[in-house]
Amino acid sequence: MNIKIFAFNPLEVNTYVLSDETGECIVIDPASLYAGEREQLLSYLQDSGFKVRHLLLTHLHFDHVPGVNLLVSRFGAPAWCHPDDLFLLDSMAGQMQAFFGLPDGGEAGHTPEISGRLSDGDTVTFGNQSIKVLHTPGHSPGSVIYYNEAEGCLFSGDLLFRSGVGRTDLPGGSFGDLTDSLKSKIFTLPDATVVYPGHGPATTVGFEKRNNPFVGR
Repeated sequence: MNIKIFAFNPLEVNTYVLSDETGECIVIDPASLYAGEREQLLSYLQDSGFKVRHLLLTHLHFDHVPGVNLLVSRFGAPAWCHPDDLFLLDSMAGQMQAFFGLPDGGEAGHTPEISGRLSDGDTVTFGNQSIKVLHTPGHSPGSVIYYNEAEGCLFSGDLLFRSGVGRTDLPGGSFGDLTDSLKSKIFTLPDATVVYPGHGPATTVGFEKRNNPFVGR
């Protein structure tokens, strides 16, 4: 499996394009905001000849979703999230306008079109790949991670960063839920599992178990 990483918008959200030898791919957290970013992502997908199967959202905070509608309209791929985050859609356009300065939310600032709901334990497939969905509330009520056991990697959104964790002072956040999610869903995985977070560099489960100042040993 190939992993292409983009860092988009002023908050430098990691957008991941996962593909394999079949030419199918998924996009995790399409966060492209500005015209240049949107063109960069589209060019990569189109020049590679990928068939975009799914758009997977780790959560519905405004900085992780500006590119959703663009990819839905261009590729017809469904966008998936956990239903516990759907309440965040009510304030989405206003937040994008306030934080990104886009008039009326801007072209990239419309409420994302969510067409699918994810549950804990679901499996999402593309090409020869199988991605397991794990519900990990804490940063937001509907936060999820995406785990590819065969490839030994996961995509943690804003739940876990290298030597850090996501903030829990936003609506629906809970530090207790976050630490429970980490200990029951992530820290039970093999230490060598590579963690690709929503912001910043990759890490491993083992490193965070030993060294994370918030929840490590």
